[in-house]
Amino acid sequence: MRLMENLRIALEGLRANKMRALLTMLGIIIGIAAVIGILTVGDGLSNTITSQMSSFGASTISISLQQKTNQLDMSDLSAMMVQPEDDDLITDDMVEEMLSRYGADIEAVGLTESVGSGQVRDGRLYANVSVSGVNDGAFTINDVDLQAGRFLQQQDCDGERNVCIVSDRLVQNLFAGDTQAALGSEISVQLSSDRVRLRIVGIYTYKASAFTISTASDKDLSTALYIPVTTAKRLTGAADGYSYFTVMAAAGTDSTALGTQISNFLNRYYRNNDDFRVSSMSMESVIESVDSMMSKLSIAISVIAAISLLVGGIGVMNIMLVSVTERTREIGTRKALGATNGDIREQFVVESIIICLVGGIIGILLGALLGYVGSSLLDAPSLPSLGSIALAVGFSLAVGVFFGYYPANKAAKLDPIEALRYE
Repeated sequence: MRLMENLRIALEGLRANKMRALLTMLGIIIGIAAVIGILTVGDGLSNTITSQMSSFGASTISISLQQKTNQLDMSDLSAMMVQPEDDDLITDDMVEEMLSRYGADIEAVGLTESVGSGQVRDGRLYANVSVSGVNDGAFTINDVDLQAGRFLQQQDCDGERNVCIVSDRLVQNLFAGDTQAALGSEISVQLSSDRVRLRIVGIYTYKASAFTISTASDKDLSTALYIPVTTAKRLTGAADGYSYFTVMAAAGTDSTALGTQISNFLNRYYRNNDDFRVSSMSMESVIESVDSMMSKLSIAISVIAAISLLVGGIGVMNIMLVSVTERTREIGTRKALGATNGDIREQFVVESIIICLVGGIIGILLGALLGYVGSSLLDAPSLPSLGSIALAVGFSLAVGVFFGYYPANKAAKLDPIEALRYE
């Protein structure tokens, strides 16, 4: 009952001095709004980045050659840029051994060989392409959406066939969007120094990457053109073997653990190699690292923004001290009528908490609005989480208690006779 009475007195005091109360709350409002806004924008960015990275396949693992650390000389740049020799590369036999060992945990293996940029021309019609050699597993890993025809198959790689998979954008440019006319047709691709003729066996739907920014028009846009990886190696003159490849873990398999097992298995072949070893990196671990980094960054910035809460708390303490001075006779009267020191202390602490809590609620609403607008401008619309709202409310209450206790304690210790005499 006493608490309800103190709440009523506190709210009446706020209504009687609206402008003073608002100015007192301003520091709390700004601090809470800044924290909520920053956490909201940070959550939106973090969710967007992780979802975009997940679109590349959260279960994918990059297996690559890495120079041994005991061979690195940080003062010698040329030593740090040593390229693997033909004998250093991961061979097809190694990949086959890996599959026979961990095949049950592997959904697909992607082998790639970059050929370079080029252009497909047919009279005045043209399409820009980026030619890549791949195996059949690369389409599963890269989540390529087949629109017509078929994907590249193992026999295409075994026979080093001059076949290709092209995008629907290329079909639009060269065949006016007629997929049936494009399938089975031969195209001539002009690379930097060579011209190669390829037969179209499949058409995929082009999807823009979230991490690629292009200012080219739809007509001039460069899209991927896939050929068998062995055909790519023949065109580039590259040695048999790979400096890196990609593995997709099967459903329910821990990709990070699988990557470690694969790298340990392949490193058996590199025990006597003085320069290189095999390392692995799972997309799942990268996503976790990015998410952790974004969370820490948001918290660090929020802590800086929360300094304004300290300023707001000092403002609350100042106005409560003024309130104690203004209401000295009232305090003396209450004590004369039987109010204890605890009653007076509770009255002023509750008033301080109400000021901070109301300011905190206004700050949460303002912060949510600013956070949503800010995250929307970054194409990552987000609303504050329940955790951040609970944190803001708790912080508001803590500020109210901490900065309200000293003035409340001062009021409680006033001598009732001296208080009644106060003018």
